[in-house]
Amino acid sequence: MNEVLIRKAKKGDKDAFCRLMDENVQSMYKIAAAYLKNDEDVADAIQDTILSCYENLRSLRKNRYFKTWLIRILINKCKDVIQKNKLVTFMDQIPETPFHEEYETIECLQTLEPLDSKYRLVVLLYYMEGFSVREISDALDMKESTVKSRLHRGRKQIAEMYGYKVKEGRV
Repeated sequence: MNEVLIRKAKKGDKDAFCRLMDENVQSMYKIAAAYLKNDEDVADAIQDTILSCYENLRSLRKNRYFKTWLIRILINKCKDVIQKNKLVTFMDQIPETPFHEEYETIECLQTLEPLDSKYRLVVLLYYMEGFSVREISDALDMKESTVKSRLHRGRKQIAEMYGYKVKEGRV
């Protein structure tokens, strides 16, 4: 993450803020799509996240945690959308995105779609977004041991879905 952009954005530089959002929009899309059912809800959650981030950026204490902080806001906005619309939290279909055209993202979401919802986001943050166990723990407000357990069970579920034999204790 570009610390200089974060500092500039905190001081009110709108161009720096826009560049920060551009750097993170793909990650936000992947995470929101893992939570929400359709493109409109994903777009709403991302838009609300960007607005909230803009309004509250000065409250970020440590710049190095910007992405964790941003994702935490996004997750809360996704939960708000779910609450508002009373949506089922698993994906019935892979949404087409106006934000980007990367096949890799769609393939990733298709792989994660059948996972139990409690494992899907943890696996996505860890493997697709490169978050550490601690960062996931902070972003999702859960114990590190819970994150590790969900990662293990998510890997196990993926292995079983694709016909790999799972040895006890190893995935």
